[in-house]
Amino acid sequence: MAVMRAIWVLAAISFWGLSSVQAQPSPQVQKRISAAIKQAGSSHSSNIDYTQFVNVFIGTDNFGDVCPGASVPFGMVKFSTDLTGYAPAGYVTDATQKIRGLSPMHDSGTGSSLGTYGNFEIMPMVCPGGFDTCPVTLAARERFRKNNTDDASPGYFAQTLDNGIKMEATSTRRAGLERFTFAKGSKPYFVLDLANDLPASFAGGRMDIDPVKGRITLGGLWGSSFGPGSYNYQAFACYDILDGGKQKLSEYGVWTGMTSEDFQAYGLGQTHLNLTRNLIGGVYESGALFSFDGNPEQINIRVGISFVSTDQACANAEEEVGDSSFDDIVAQSKALWNEKLSKIEIDVKNTPANVTEMLYSSLYRASLTPNNATGETQGPFAGTTHPYFDSLYCSWDTFRTFYPLMSLHSPVEFAQIVDNYIDGWRKLGWMPECRANNLPGWTQGGSSADPIVGQFAITYHKEAAELGIDLDELYTAMLADAEINPPEWNTLGRQVDVYKQYGYVPFGVLDTTSVGRQTREGSRTLEYAFEDFAVRQVALLLNKTDDVATYTNRSLFYRNIWDPSVVSDGFHGFAQKRAPNGTFVFTDPVDCSPNDKDEDRECSLQGDNVVGFYESSSWEYSWFAPHDTAHLIELMGGNATFVKRLDHFFDAGYYLAGNEPSFQTPIGYHYANQPTKSVDRVRDVVFTNFDITPAGLPGNDDQAAMATLLAFHILGLYPVPSTSQFLILSPFTPTFTIHNSFLNTSTTVTTKGFDARSVQKTIPRGAAAYVKSVSINGVAQANRCHFDFNDVFRVGGEVVIEVTSDKASANSCGAGLPESVSTGGFAQVR
Repeated sequence: MAVMRAIWVLAAISFWGLSSVQAQPSPQVQKRISAAIKQAGSSHSSNIDYTQFVNVFIGTDNFGDVCPGASVPFGMVKFSTDLTGYAPAGYVTDATQKIRGLSPMHDSGTGSSLGTYGNFEIMPMVCPGGFDTCPVTLAARERFRKNNTDDASPGYFAQTLDNGIKMEATSTRRAGLERFTFAKGSKPYFVLDLANDLPASFAGGRMDIDPVKGRITLGGLWGSSFGPGSYNYQAFACYDILDGGKQKLSEYGVWTGMTSEDFQAYGLGQTHLNLTRNLIGGVYESGALFSFDGNPEQINIRVGISFVSTDQACANAEEEVGDSSFDDIVAQSKALWNEKLSKIEIDVKNTPANVTEMLYSSLYRASLTPNNATGETQGPFAGTTHPYFDSLYCSWDTFRTFYPLMSLHSPVEFAQIVDNYIDGWRKLGWMPECRANNLPGWTQGGSSADPIVGQFAITYHKEAAELGIDLDELYTAMLADAEINPPEWNTLGRQVDVYKQYGYVPFGVLDTTSVGRQTREGSRTLEYAFEDFAVRQVALLLNKTDDVATYTNRSLFYRNIWDPSVVSDGFHGFAQKRAPNGTFVFTDPVDCSPNDKDEDRECSLQGDNVVGFYESSSWEYSWFAPHDTAHLIELMGGNATFVKRLDHFFDAGYYLAGNEPSFQTPIGYHYANQPTKSVDRVRDVVFTNFDITPAGLPGNDDQAAMATLLAFHILGLYPVPSTSQFLILSPFTPTFTIHNSFLNTSTTVTTKGFDARSVQKTIPRGAAAYVKSVSINGVAQANRCHFDFNDVFRVGGEVVIEVTSDKASANSCGAGLPESVSTGGFAQVR
């Protein structure tokens, strides 16, 4: 999700033409990472601390919207500071922005310009004039950071204010510890905020101070960051402020205020707030204010959060943190991260250091979200016995690379998330497309949960029952998405009735039974067709013969919006909107591309997006038929024209590395039997758009969609979603091993003839990078463009990819191109 010409934001398009600001992380962060990689490369020890290779600040600039806060894998808690300005994940590097406070709840890489969560901010301060002189409201208390001192690593976050107060945090799944260091001799004060969150969505809440126990509990209702404004979610927090009796309160009380009305009011000794929504507009700010006796230099605060109650928030803190020290929790968090990161091991010594850092930083973000809120359910999911994950936004972003990467090494977590999708159908009638703040979010492409659960079924159908998944129930949930038209399809399901009636989503159609935003007809048709392919795959798996025929046919509906008469830059045939009477409704394929000269054109979820595509141009979306690229080549005029057009797409500047519909496009050359051009293009894509700086992503990380795309590129693979097929490229590392503890397999991929000189934007003459041969467990493969999960990762063993500098000799796939439905591909599920 990226910002694109409006406040509607949820795709991963970069802000082209905008320069990034100077990064603020401490220079010691990069020095520490570089030293760790160098040391690991020279060491013979197998006991590697992979967290030392992770740069959590990648993506915190250039609108990457990454949260560098302290978290555990899939943690509900992500402790980070919240800054002013555009800061959807709380933290940004921009030195011109001020710190609002430190808060425990954030999402990462979601792109909501309003921001998401940021509840329960705490701000340390000194108030020489006493209690009722402390700056408590948001605008009054904001402070600049001390530049170039920001520090963070997996499970740890630290930032220093310009007055020298240092804030640190570490976390468990639903709790954590905050540590504050003050100048010697100063009296520590703290503002704890009840009302303010990042999107300013407070709808009422309550706070209670127990000065004897040293506990502050607070909670309330807030609004969605990417969904209907009429929806609210509940959240609660528990702050234990006495550090087990080691700290003593001096003053305590409550405050209220409003910046717009220029007042701050203080209630010294008061212990309760109970406030509702401010209907006239603006957040009626409120919270707690307290100080400590004895001028202690260090203050420790334990925090628990919950989506159920304050009692549960306190219980979470007691259960997960208890009496553990700050360093204990950091160590526990680091251990959890090492368990995740070590699932993919590489030859650190012979891999370029920047590649090592990009890979493990990407793998880190690939386990940062969604947020595991199991046992913390509310609304329709209250009391569910199934796993529950918040912050799924959005499935349109994640089905292409995020879940296929998870399928290689973490089937247990994958199954839990799939069960969570199915539970959405159990509770609401359709699987979630986008879930933000525990609420249904805006639909982008249709029912993109279908290719996610389809990916699981195709990959793990033999183990599904052991993993807690009923495949018949999974398929029934998919059929609900594919066949049942919701009365309102902006947040769930598809506008499927008219799609089935016309064979495409018509522009300007009379729909008398359902409502939704009548835009994006072209992209919705393309996405609906691919979602039908996912249904078809599971029908094939379950021997639903009639359904296989139905959904195979529907998966080809993408052809129905192909207008061969449209010409752009000399190329014929583009996807277009289509009216109910069958006529095409022309929009220039350049519209909403980087080459569009109209800076006011709406391209996202706005009602006046008349282009027909979601955050993309027709130039971009016309490549989208991952399951049937062979026929797409025919529509474009054959192999030669397809390759020429693909070259032009990149060279003319239509390609957006950070936009999901383009993820597979750089590897499109495989389907035209020119795989060396895919290798060249992927090298160029990676080193033009990704690096190890805070601005090192091409826009929004999109719930780690960018992270997992980059990981696949580095590993020299690309998954075809909802299938078991992987396209073979050229790895950026001489050796990597993927461990799957559930299957009890380890798969090592060795690049024979690896040449580190090839790992750059343009492969130099004479550098070996092009795939000469592929062998799997000693058996030479007739095909060097793709292999199957079942032959490789399911059984484990060794894959050898031999590379050569002889580009001409390597420029074919050998025996057979990657599969397409129209050429008889994907005819069986193994």
